[in-house]
Amino acid sequence: MDNPLIKINNIKRNFALGEEIVYVLKGIDLEIKKGEYVALMGPSGSGKSTLMNLLGCLDTPTSGTYVLNNKDVSKMKDDELAGIRNKEIGFVFQTFNLLPRMNAMDNVALPMIYAGFTKHERRARAAEVLTQVGLADRMDHQPNQLSGGQRQRVAVARALVNKPSIILADEPTGNLDSKTSIEIMMLFNEIHSNGNTVILVTHEEEIAAYANRIIRLRDGMIESDTTKGS
Repeated sequence: MDNPLIKINNIKRNFALGEEIVYVLKGIDLEIKKGEYVALMGPSGSGKSTLMNLLGCLDTPTSGTYVLNNKDVSKMKDDELAGIRNKEIGFVFQTFNLLPRMNAMDNVALPMIYAGFTKHERRARAAEVLTQVGLADRMDHQPNQLSGGQRQRVAVARALVNKPSIILADEPTGNLDSKTSIEIMMLFNEIHSNGNTVILVTHEEEIAAYANRIIRLRDGMIESDTTKGS
């Protein structure tokens, strides 16, 4: 039997606030298999953003273990985590996080610079993923020449460019209108159907409904974990 892509055991995350300790995650156990499409939900203060930061190797737990693709990342140093983020995780953010003076192709190719690819390899792969997300005719456009939906497609292409283990999307439709939100979610469906593992953080039920599995957090614990059809 294959090992899970993500295996979290008794993860806790505390923060010091002055002399007070705030217990944000209170012992979470979680497994996510390769190829799953998971939505993380929860009210403000539930711990979902903290869990997302841990899953994305943007933070490390106070205690517990996190094994990602057979590597224990819970004890890694910052430079090791940066390497894992670049290789294993493709991020899509609510605010797109594109560099304004770079065109779409250069924005998408950026993670490949840190991964050590040649300029020729970067341009070929960036063109491939921009075509995949429907922007073959927008590669030389800068972000201010693109609509919100097109900018988010550029961000999705950038997340895919290094062929990561996980696509981690934080409120990816938060800045988009309803019609564009549906288009972006259909794109995530297509990405998932191509075999990618997608983890979506959202507070919107209609966006979470695109996922096959919904994990709900409350007060730093998993409140429910449901899979469609089970």
